[in-house]
Amino acid sequence: MELKIRKGYKEDLPAVLGLIRELAAYERAPDEVEVTIEDLEEDGFGEKPLFRFFVAEADGVIVGMALYYIKYSTWKGKCVFLEDIIVTQQYRRFKIGQALFEEVVKAAKALRVRRVEWQVLDWNEPAVKFYEKYNAQFMKEWLSCRLTEEQIMNFEE
Repeated sequence: MELKIRKGYKEDLPAVLGLIRELAAYERAPDEVEVTIEDLEEDGFGEKPLFRFFVAEADGVIVGMALYYIKYSTWKGKCVFLEDIIVTQQYRRFKIGQALFEEVVKAAKALRVRRVEWQVLDWNEPAVKFYEKYNAQFMKEWLSCRLTEEQIMNFEE
């Protein structure tokens, strides 16, 4: 297998959306994906891109991706948030996730950020073990919070 990690392009987005849907199914939320190709094009390649990504190609076929963006910490300054690393089921265990993760870390280093952050589901043992190999800090005292689109739209001033 010939593996290549490269910067993602607009023409990669259909494959990326397929990977996103595969991840949603794996995380037991297949009906939660609302993002469209049009959203990804606008948000990733519009006037002010909101995210960047790498793709993993095995023998010329996209089998994985890592999507990240810049966030800002009031304490640390510029940081990278790794939204997702996704490797299609049949290509797991070939160190593709490792190659994608390390490419994001290299990008973070080039961007001179002070931190790389991400989330992992506590029941996803393979992912937890993967990040443990990097001596990642698991932030047990921090809780993830969110407002849904409906909550935002129903917000009364």
